Amino acid sequence: MSGPHDLFVRRTFGHPEHAAAELRAVLPPELVSQVDWDTLHREPGSVIDPELRETESDLLFSARLRGGGSLLCYVLIEHQSSVDRWMALRMLRYVVRQLERWRHEHPEHEVLPLILPLVLYHGPEGAWSAPRRVEELFEVPGEEQQPERWRALLPRFEYQVDDLTAERAEVLLMRPGPPLVRLAWRVLRYGRTEALAEQLPGWESLFAQVQAAPNGFEALGTVVHYLLWVGDEAAQAATVEVLHSVVGAQRAEELMPTVGEKIFEQGRQQGRQEGQQEGWSKGRAEARAESVLQVLGARGVHVDAQTRQRILSCMDMATLDQWFARALSATRLLDVLGDTTA
Repeated sequence: MSGPHDLFVRRTFGHPEHAAAELRAVLPPELVSQVDWDTLHREPGSVIDPELRETESDLLFSARLRGGGSLLCYVLIEHQSSVDRWMALRMLRYVVRQLERWRHEHPEHEVLPLILPLVLYHGPEGAWSAPRRVEELFEVPGEEQQPERWRALLPRFEYQVDDLTAERAEVLLMRPGPPLVRLAWRVLRYGRTEALAEQLPGWESLFAQVQAAPNGFEALGTVVHYLLWVGDEAAQAATVEVLHSVVGAQRAEELMPTVGEKIFEQGRQQGRQEGQQEGWSKGRAEARAESVLQVLGARGVHVDAQTRQRILSCMDMATLDQWFARALSATRLLDVLGDTTA
């Protein structure tokens, strides 16, 4: 099952125009000028290991070079909260898989296409510091053993990194690209940080630009769902406030109900993976309780500590389902729990 990061990334950067904006922002200008960006299109398939799906997303694009020849652009979006020292080795493995698949599909070719590997990183805990060259992962003998001779025998591979954690909001805003991409860069940069609630009001005009673009309401829904899924209560309340300001209360309500259902479905999947009926039922109830709290937070309804604990400790699915249905339109706790809150 796809997690919130994977869904957001694929719906945003899976579009060639949006992917082109990301690639043009990161690649050296001399390489950017050699690509015919009008020919960029997305290739099907993924080479990510299944167990890493929740921490990574990958997208593959192909394009033509202006001087002839083909180009593959492999983009890995890293969602982990910590930097992976072994990313160079993993990226090398993913790139080799892509090239092997290309060879299988193009047996008549005698040379391989160029492939540009890129990691888009938005972890909340520090800048990207892992080695970017696979040769840096090897233990090389010291000076007396002629280390340069040894290094000459090592595999040469390097990947590019777009480290969003190292960029300030105003710098990201200056990047050229469609409004959805410029908003996505900021959302990924601050989405899992405490600064998100403070940043959101300043993005209102960018939200409005996304809304005004073709298919803008659907695109805005993708952003809002992600923010409500990963943000804390303050960020959720700020998201709802911005959304109401941009599209109005009635249209905002059209986006809200599915958020809780997505949270619930994610928790249900986690419960299933425990492999036991008891674990599945508990995970299902916990996820439903969390969805009630998430929706209330998104709607700006304050939940005190005692009531929060009551909701989280409830294991009766019929009660939780009733609370969830009420929360979708609630403006106060009494609308959800009724007179029993006293």
